[in-house]
Amino acid sequence: MNLSEQDRTCISAAIHASEARTTGEIVCVLAETSSAHASGLPVLLAAAVALALPWLLMVFTALSLQLILSLQVLVFLGLLAVLCLPRVRVALLPRAARRALAHRVAMEQFVSRGIARTTQRTGILIFVSLAERYARIIADEGIAGRVPQAEWQGAIDTLTGHMRDGRIAEGFVTAINRCGAVLATHFPSTGQARSELPDRIYLI
Repeated sequence: MNLSEQDRTCISAAIHASEARTTGEIVCVLAETSSAHASGLPVLLAAAVALALPWLLMVFTALSLQLILSLQVLVFLGLLAVLCLPRVRVALLPRAARRALAHRVAMEQFVSRGIARTTQRTGILIFVSLAERYARIIADEGIAGRVPQAEWQGAIDTLTGHMRDGRIAEGFVTAINRCGAVLATHFPSTGQARSELPDRIYLI
């Protein structure tokens, strides 16, 4: 995950500046992958190849049984290591499954970061999962009832566009500014300086 200390500082500053104009709260989460726990398929594929290997070696070679079994273990471990690499593991999953996993992680982060516990229920989560190329903005019920999901689409498009170009920090800053403008329109600042949630980006 290529976010420098300067990148994180810029993102925090953007959150702070946007929240100064609204009673809303903005939380950012950047995940390297949302499919870390989806390891069943790599294990299954590695096991299938490793189980088939001895039969092929016995038919086509004159290797000893001990060497064949050793090769079987090495092939299983090596293939498993390759298939469990984040981008390889993600590539093995259908697109719908990748999006479902990323959405589930986003919802878990929404809860675990305390967004649903703000006083006025006016928090949003800006979530990006790099391996799945997934971006989502989730608004708490105080916002969702007044701001349609379509209003966040510009910020989502900004995030995905910058992800493709590798400009992750810039994408977050631009998306934060866009979200801040939406929040300031519907939930303008009351002039009381307060922040219920940390102005930072979480890396998972």
